[in-house]
Amino acid sequence: MEIKVLGTGCTKCNSLEKATMEAIAKTGVDATVTKVDDIVEIMQYGVMSTPALIVDGNIVVKGRVPSVEEISNLLTK
Repeated sequence: MEIKVLGTGCTKCNSLEKATMEAIAKTGVDATVTKVDDIVEIMQYGVMSTPALIVDGNIVVKGRVPSVEEISNLLTK
């Protein structure tokens, strides 16, 4: 599973990255996490409001920080 956390380094972006790592640890899924902070690359995904979470190329969350439980559910679908 390939996960990307899109964000420019703001508090919410960092919180999403931390929550994603916690969800991966909780669920035990095999995933590679990449932090994308380049605004041009973020815009290529069509994301205008960060933070955003991309799972296997699909935008699953944008503009907010979901709970660890919500992220866990998204990862185990």
